[in-house]
Amino acid sequence: MKKIFFLFIAVLLCQLSFAQENKRPLTWDDIQKWNRISQTTISDDGNIIAYQLRPWKGDNILKIKTKNGKEKISVIGGENPLITKNSDFVIYTIKPLADTLRALKLKKTKKEEMPVNELGIYNIKTGNEDRIACLKSYKTAEEPGTWIAYQTEPAKEKEKGKEKTKENPGEEKKEKKESNKNGFTLTIRNLEIGLELTRPFVTQYYFSEEEKTLVFVTTGNDEDTPAGIYCINLGSNEQNNVLESKGEFKQITLNKDGSKLAFLLDTCTKKKSANNYALYLWNGKHEAIEILNNNNDFLPEGWIISEDGRLNFTDKKNRLFFGIAPKPLEKDSTILDEEIPGVDVWHYKEPILQTVQIINRNKDLKKTYEAVYHIDEQKAVKIGGTEFTGIDLLDEGNADFAFGVNNVPYALQTMWDNYPSYYDFYLIDIKTGQSKIFKKECPSETFSSPEGNFIYWYNPLDSTLHTYNVNTKKEYTIASPENIQLANEMTDVPMPAYPYGQIGWMKDDKALLVYDRFDIWKLDPENKKTPLNLTQNGRANNISYRVLSFNKRKDWRTEGINEKEELYLHGHNEISRGDGYYKISLKKSGEPKKLIAGEYMLTNRPQKAKKSETVIFSIEDFERFPDLIASDLNFKNPTQISDANPQQKEFIWGTAELYTWASLDGKILYGTLHKPENFDPNKKYPMIVNFYEKNSQRLYSHHIPENHRSTIDYHYYTSNGYIVFNPDVYYKTGYPGEDAFNCVMPGITALIKEGFINEKAIGAQGHSWGGYQVAYLATRTNLFAAIESGAPVVNMLSAYGGIRWNTGLNRAFQYEHTQSRIGKNIWESPLRYIENSPIFTLDKINTPILIMHNDHDGYVPWWQGIEFFIGLRRLGKPAWLLNYNNADHWPQKHKNKYDFQLRMQQFFDHYLKCKPMPKWMQEGIPAVKKGYEMGYELEE
Repeated sequence: MKKIFFLFIAVLLCQLSFAQENKRPLTWDDIQKWNRISQTTISDDGNIIAYQLRPWKGDNILKIKTKNGKEKISVIGGENPLITKNSDFVIYTIKPLADTLRALKLKKTKKEEMPVNELGIYNIKTGNEDRIACLKSYKTAEEPGTWIAYQTEPAKEKEKGKEKTKENPGEEKKEKKESNKNGFTLTIRNLEIGLELTRPFVTQYYFSEEEKTLVFVTTGNDEDTPAGIYCINLGSNEQNNVLESKGEFKQITLNKDGSKLAFLLDTCTKKKSANNYALYLWNGKHEAIEILNNNNDFLPEGWIISEDGRLNFTDKKNRLFFGIAPKPLEKDSTILDEEIPGVDVWHYKEPILQTVQIINRNKDLKKTYEAVYHIDEQKAVKIGGTEFTGIDLLDEGNADFAFGVNNVPYALQTMWDNYPSYYDFYLIDIKTGQSKIFKKECPSETFSSPEGNFIYWYNPLDSTLHTYNVNTKKEYTIASPENIQLANEMTDVPMPAYPYGQIGWMKDDKALLVYDRFDIWKLDPENKKTPLNLTQNGRANNISYRVLSFNKRKDWRTEGINEKEELYLHGHNEISRGDGYYKISLKKSGEPKKLIAGEYMLTNRPQKAKKSETVIFSIEDFERFPDLIASDLNFKNPTQISDANPQQKEFIWGTAELYTWASLDGKILYGTLHKPENFDPNKKYPMIVNFYEKNSQRLYSHHIPENHRSTIDYHYYTSNGYIVFNPDVYYKTGYPGEDAFNCVMPGITALIKEGFINEKAIGAQGHSWGGYQVAYLATRTNLFAAIESGAPVVNMLSAYGGIRWNTGLNRAFQYEHTQSRIGKNIWESPLRYIENSPIFTLDKINTPILIMHNDHDGYVPWWQGIEFFIGLRRLGKPAWLLNYNNADHWPQKHKNKYDFQLRMQQFFDHYLKCKPMPKWMQEGIPAVKKGYEMGYELEE
């Protein structure tokens, strides 16, 4: 028997050895085929799970499976699945195949002749799939029920003989055709019984939230449907003529059950400089009536009802909210556009910088202010205006007050102190529109409780949490550092710390739940009870507990938490780096009950079926892809649903481990160390150091193989014989470059002493802040054989006064208070800016540098990369600059990411593995050869 056993073991070991030998390294083409999982959804009864497999290049595949993992259907090109409430149908769109589109593009096919999406409807009971071709649009209720409405592109027909009218035999009749202006045929289908209704020339259509009504706008036909807006009762299929009228319908809004309808209508069809919309209301009977127009007295002089203002019914009070705005500016018609100078006038006292104003210009031109129509009183009230920069409708507009904020008096200060931001707070009477300030210069944004009884805010200056009772007009301090540490304990930037955050409110505004670093606390909104630690053991066990919200739409800041509910938690152990799921009762505090936990990472957004205890989640680590798993709420008896990347077993993979060492000043540090799976401690390996702030807490994250936009792919490099080291960096104020040196270099030295690192083949790579860090290190050490620095700031003096073009904000705050951590402005401490800037010590660099910086970078001015390159070029240092045209902070297009990864790999392979230099590194690519030659060829 023993002989048989040992024979079995020998055979098994041979098989494993053979399998290992037959594995191959990853290539960039292999990675393009790697799948991600997205658009996951579960049926209400928990029996059906739909998800999408998305390769980096190629066709998406929609999978529809049972909770036991059995496949019902696989749809190439399928996306955006919706499962109906009765769990009987899955609705999705189907994109044309990628190869088909590519072939047609090569043939220079016209855009209007290219294939378009299809609509797919899969019947779960019968297994039948219905496809509707030439899909233009489709809609369902917010939670899909038994109805769907859709429009298709009209068939392209050859021109037919033209018909002459009876009245004028010599005159040709112009047939009305479907178009974006005229509308398209709308099909309304009941999925259960197969009933179909059609309506002609529809331009807009919407379901009520509860799927009782469908409203549509039509330009009408010459037979039985005049132009106007109509409602269909989906229970009786009866159609109501809401209003027969031509014109522009905007902001069409139904209440939840579809019994009320509101919309804006401009009936003037002549071209004019300003729109003139009136507000209409329909109560389910008779015809809609005009309730307000621009001549009403409630409007300030020069104001109008805005077409951009969202309409909204309240569900407890009979109110309708809408938007108003100052009348748009009109250009002088006596001046030609070509005569108007193109100039921006910057003023030193403007509260908002011109660049920010320009970026926000289109949004500001459409900015609206709140107004309410009290339906029972037939009275309109203006509740918001330019005196407020924001309005919060307490209890979703059902309360007697609204909450207004204004930060204009403090806006100029945010140019250099962007956190905290200061505000003045107001209460606004919904019935009269009168407002009253109740707090000035508060250093915080605010939130409101679900029932609208409290306004609450966090003060970052003293780490306290405050509430304001709207009814009693009293303010309370409900948490302070003496009892709860709400401020982020790990903050290492020279500004007040952000809070860990709020979870939400209990029902009836009875209590507020908040986080500290580890635990969950229950706070009395009027500080009548001592704060209660619900989880108790988080800090003691170094487990950070965070609430799992299974329902994606649920927001406990607007919906109260029922005290009878059990809260499910995600717990992260800061020592082991592993995750777990737990649950607690809200009725009393206690140690959370562990459901599942281990040395892996768990998704923090599992999904639960609404009408069953089936839940889908994922487990991952560096080697394990986060495939979908189904289980019950105890996370027992799991069933794997997806197998997204079975090809992984064909490739040499890698491992991840926690590595520890001491900084130059004696602090114990951690990082992640990634080795090839066939690692041999007796070999010498090339190593790439890649880091950005702190990442060791993500030891068990999977890092899906990808042609990344800004960083090396760990799986590619471990698969191809590299070791990757990612060290945590801790910062003090004033010297971020020195802090990186202090943390990173001892880690590298410790690894060299391990004996398996080739100390002459160590590279470094970083992007943005990481790009700056590796550029700085290049000025301090010659240890690195090659460095890739992406979008780096190398001259803090020239960057300090610049603009972050994506937002229009001045860059000063970043250097003084946030990531750059200088802590002072350039007049207070110019030497800090010089000492931390690599540009001033480029002559010390002896490491070949590859720079990637793009000409449309909205975060780091791309001339920083140019300064870096030009300086190295001037000094005769080996350097290359990659600029992806019209790309932002990093390349987004797949073709550019693929190119970047390939060139970076060739760069590192040359300097760390002694492989031949590619042609683009040897000779460059002259501008005249751009687009004709890639220069990937290796030069022997």
